[in-house]
Amino acid sequence: MKAVRIKINHLFSPIGISDSNPAISWNLSDGIKQTAYRIQAYDEESNILWDSGKVDSELLYAKWLGEPVPPRTRVRLMLKVWDENGLEGEISESFFETGLPVGEEWQARWISGNYRVRKSKRYPVDCFEKFFSANNIVKARLYITACGLYAARINGIRCGNFVLSPGITDYRRRVQYQTYDVTDLVKNGENVIEVELADGWYRGSCGAWGRRNQYGTQTKLLAQLELKKADGSTEIIGTDDTWSWSNDGPIRFADNKDGEKVDARMVPSYSGYAKVARHDVIPTPSDNVPVTEHEHFKAKIIKTPLGKTFLDFGQNMAGYVEFSVKAKAGQKILLRYGEYIDKDGEFTQKNFQLSIRNYTTPLQQTEYICRDGENRYKPKFSIFGFRYVQIESDIEINPEDFTAIAVYSDLETTGAFSCSNTLINKFFENTVWSAKSNMCDLPTDCPTRERHGWSGDAQIFSSTACYLFDYYTFAVKYLNDLYDWQKKNGCLPQIAPEGGTDFYMRAMNGSVGWADAGIIIPYVLWKQYNDRKIIKKYLSGMEKYAAFQMKRCGKWYPTAKRTGLCGKDKRYLNNAGQSYGEWAEPDDVHHMTWKDCVVPHPEVATAYTSYVLSLLAEMEEELDRADKAEEYRQFSNNCKESYRALVKTDKYLLDTDRQARLVRPLALDMLDSEQKKYAEQRLIKALDNYDWRVGTGFLSTPFILDVLKDINPKYAYRLLENEEMPGWLFMPKNGATTVWEAWEGPESKKGGIGSLNHYSKGAVCRFLFDTVCGIKVSGDNEFIVSPLPGGSLTYAKASYKSVYGEITSSWERKEGKTVYTVTVPPGCRAMVKLPSGKEYIQTAGTWEYEE
Repeated sequence: MKAVRIKINHLFSPIGISDSNPAISWNLSDGIKQTAYRIQAYDEESNILWDSGKVDSELLYAKWLGEPVPPRTRVRLMLKVWDENGLEGEISESFFETGLPVGEEWQARWISGNYRVRKSKRYPVDCFEKFFSANNIVKARLYITACGLYAARINGIRCGNFVLSPGITDYRRRVQYQTYDVTDLVKNGENVIEVELADGWYRGSCGAWGRRNQYGTQTKLLAQLELKKADGSTEIIGTDDTWSWSNDGPIRFADNKDGEKVDARMVPSYSGYAKVARHDVIPTPSDNVPVTEHEHFKAKIIKTPLGKTFLDFGQNMAGYVEFSVKAKAGQKILLRYGEYIDKDGEFTQKNFQLSIRNYTTPLQQTEYICRDGENRYKPKFSIFGFRYVQIESDIEINPEDFTAIAVYSDLETTGAFSCSNTLINKFFENTVWSAKSNMCDLPTDCPTRERHGWSGDAQIFSSTACYLFDYYTFAVKYLNDLYDWQKKNGCLPQIAPEGGTDFYMRAMNGSVGWADAGIIIPYVLWKQYNDRKIIKKYLSGMEKYAAFQMKRCGKWYPTAKRTGLCGKDKRYLNNAGQSYGEWAEPDDVHHMTWKDCVVPHPEVATAYTSYVLSLLAEMEEELDRADKAEEYRQFSNNCKESYRALVKTDKYLLDTDRQARLVRPLALDMLDSEQKKYAEQRLIKALDNYDWRVGTGFLSTPFILDVLKDINPKYAYRLLENEEMPGWLFMPKNGATTVWEAWEGPESKKGGIGSLNHYSKGAVCRFLFDTVCGIKVSGDNEFIVSPLPGGSLTYAKASYKSVYGEITSSWERKEGKTVYTVTVPPGCRAMVKLPSGKEYIQTAGTWEYEE
């Protein structure tokens, strides 16, 4: 038996982490059960930092129990385990490294380009340079960040592989830095470090309308290169006003959404010097996976009826195109990125662009002027949502010269699914692609138009994301964004970071279903990763948010419509604050207007207030805070009573064809037994009346199959397998390679605006894991596997690489019987529950059942 897949705080061999007492987790290569482990930790001089000794334990994780690891320390881990027979396994090795002292000022100084900024003007990319000498260097680390985006090179070689570094935060509250091991880049003698600095999210385009200067106007760089010599001494080369600077390099314009303008004939002169700047936020490690390049695609070239040329890469994605061409100086290439070919066969960006007077955004383009000879380029400071790229050039176009590169956060893929229905398989694949396309250091709604960190999208997809990826560190980073914004009254935002949010939307902060992400996501992470420290980390903020929503209950609000309730029924009704309600139901189910967003939605708000308080009560109980748990549970129950009274009033009766009004109370357990029975029957009638198509909106779509499964599994499968619009399978049936924002896709009637890469509807894929194949984490090293065959499917298979190891569940219908196969990972147990009611407790291994 051997430890494999060793992680430190959910990261593989991280460098520059903030935690001096990290958690160490691992899986097992083979065997039935681990009976003990031992961890030994050494520094770079082979001094022992911690020896756990032999610990009798089945747990596949351990908290660092040695002295806190000092800053800047690389720790070599040696881990071995003992199997069920007491046999000692071979040693597995890993490492991690701590970053700079937390909360201390850097020796380096913030610097900026040496010019006076005018808010209305756009500037070329700043270029910084510093020469330094080095001899007998045994360790070199570059600690670097920016208000903006940076790209660093030492001796002409790129430092690290982080794209769009340092990532996105609200730079006024949090700036994250990266640590790079650059030992191999530093040579004896003279060296040079060069850094380019672009606007990025800091002062570049943010939000649907591309609003600029959202976090500041002066882009800034902070870099600290630390060189440890063989004699043990350390030299620091930090940014200051001795660094050379100019902005006459090749990148004349760089915007994370609009794109780049490049003149390859230009070379930075570094004729001036940097200016010392100031930023009052001490940077902290990102403690997250980097944004990196991934899949590469070649294209086929297509001529349009109007004689235009575009490349089709066959897959909608987020990223950019790299090209390599031979040209004469002055020849030009214009690349325009888009995701749609219109009904006339022409390339268009109209499905995601916004225009007013002479202003259109996002442009999603690269303008490139060639130098003489070989020209090789890919964007440094922008990514785009695209499948197609239109090319205008005076150079002959060869599609082999162009490569599309997908760019997204480097999350470990943990989930896989397949079944006998090819459209379900394709929809699953599309969901994975939409998730990747919207994970650029932030869970966004789309990679084209808004690119906002919508809290509603993040919360409804979080359970699905935890099956598809090791989502933990990425989700924690987003929770930091949410709680960085939190107001003194406890309110949480609809969007985080908030840059680019239109002023008239501010009243929507605190909207239930969106702001609730601050409680729902920690709950999901706790359940999926069985890690209670996530509760502790955000408990104070969650309690403040709970108090915010509790205070809204029973309050008067100027735009609220009368419900007719009074007394206790009104006291616990949440009918205050503007909110989005269900949002985005099919137009023929409920036609939305702007008026929907200026009023409270008591049915939605009361249900979600009850729901999140019940989740918080469960988390309080996990931390042995019984009094707080009871307080939240009682308030949640009181909200349920108000809700039950509300749905007896004429406006909110359960006798409705709006599926969301029936799915929500059933999913969130809001009804009494009589109301529940009626709502279930009425939901089936509503589906009959809508020809068994999906009629829910944004919030309730992830719940509808669970509700139908509880009524009768045949109903859930019937809706899942619907191929008509609105429905999940309508998308792949009509050629989609990602998930659409609108059920109608590119032909949406909602003003012609609609992303074709919008993961929220893919939240249903959780159902494929936890219900179709029945995989659920139930505790330390433990699973429940309860597969549920149905519909026209003849087989289904899911695998999930959990924090404890990879578990697989499949079933296949053969000759009138169903064969179930479950593989339990080493060191784990599973309770297998078959549809017949039979239950089996199984240890590691592959188990087969037939019934």
